[in-house]
Amino acid sequence: MKFLAGILMILFLSACAGTGGETRSQNAKAHYQLGVGYLSENKVQQAFVEFHTANELNPNDKEVLNAIGVLYLVHLDDPQKAVSYFEKAVKEDPDYSEAYNNLGYAYAKLGNHEKAIPFYKKALANPMYPTAEKAYLNMGDSYYRLGRYESALSAFKEAIMRAPGLSLAYMRLALCYNAMDKFGDAASALSQAIKIDSAYKGSREKFAEDMKLRKLKAKGYEEKDIRDYLEILKY
Repeated sequence: MKFLAGILMILFLSACAGTGGETRSQNAKAHYQLGVGYLSENKVQQAFVEFHTANELNPNDKEVLNAIGVLYLVHLDDPQKAVSYFEKAVKEDPDYSEAYNNLGYAYAKLGNHEKAIPFYKKALANPMYPTAEKAYLNMGDSYYRLGRYESALSAFKEAIMRAPGLSLAYMRLALCYNAMDKFGDAASALSQAIKIDSAYKGSREKFAEDMKLRKLKAKGYEEKDIRDYLEILKY
């Protein structure tokens, strides 16, 4: 990581040195790269400073806007603030699928799943979106929370088609089948999730232990999901 930090500092210094062909956009990109490096080391405050500096230098950079949104959404637990940055990002690029997916996820965290789903669909409308499985997974979660289980199943299956090793999609399938009283299918889906997840490597005992530990701190939807997983293990 020290090597990466050194490379990023060289990028920063080269962007800041001289007055010839330098632009504010280049400076912004250098600060953005420093922010990415800090975030990879979980240095949230340093990343926050670099991303905001980049944004001041170039307010129209969609990647910087998206990165700030992710900071607020994931690291600072402020989904409402995150929404404003994701909205700015998609305004800069109406085909920016990653920001649309993040925008949907932010609304989901705010409890507005009905509003989240159209943004996932916008993300998926771009055929060049390289990680469409993320939007399908998130969309499936929102359908599940709304009790629209058939739509949720379809979304989770689409995610699995694109990323067969995505164990979380199988876990969500298990929850859906369980809610539909298809207990055999629920058990099969959860078994597949445990099998392909590198953290468990097929060990149902390890999975159960992990879920019980997570349950101690879980609240709301997460707590219910964990209770359902532990129940499905008994089938």
